[in-house]
Amino acid sequence: MVLATYKWTNKKYHQAIDSGIFSNESVELLRGDIVVMAPEREPHAYYNTEVADHFRNLLQSRAKIRDAKPITLPNDSEPQPDIAIVHPLGQEYLRHHPYPANIFLIIEFSQATLSKDLGEKKDIYAEAGIMEYWVVDIKNAQLTVFRDLWDGQYQSKQTLTSGTIPPLAFPDVSVPVQQLIHP
Repeated sequence: MVLATYKWTNKKYHQAIDSGIFSNESVELLRGDIVVMAPEREPHAYYNTEVADHFRNLLQSRAKIRDAKPITLPNDSEPQPDIAIVHPLGQEYLRHHPYPANIFLIIEFSQATLSKDLGEKKDIYAEAGIMEYWVVDIKNAQLTVFRDLWDGQYQSKQTLTSGTIPPLAFPDVSVPVQQLIHP
């Protein structure tokens, strides 16, 4: 027997959400597949909140910090990254979630989902044209930075445990790595 699966488009996914199908579920769309999101434990919630607040203070009105909110990608994906640093488009986001062209940086905090964040999600973000992607490995206290997007793949991977790093879109801002891995 051959197993056939249904591939969702962003449009069909939005229609299902509007009809209330997922009202009691925490899900995201990844390459046409609806994926149940892992429950959030205390360390993950703490890191997410503290780092989002830190970026709000650093960037102020230069960007909007969206934590645990969807972004819409062209590869039939609508993930909910832990932090998306996006253009401050105001009410434009009443009509759509941020698209890749609206996104400066994506940050994921990983505890139980490290292989997914370093694998499938990294590939999805790169294919969609997200210029910079950071993964905070909570368990091992390290930051992995993906940059240098070319032909739908990140060409540069850097793992940090100390020092500072400026986001590509904000080269005048230095983010202490310790603030990310030990907020």
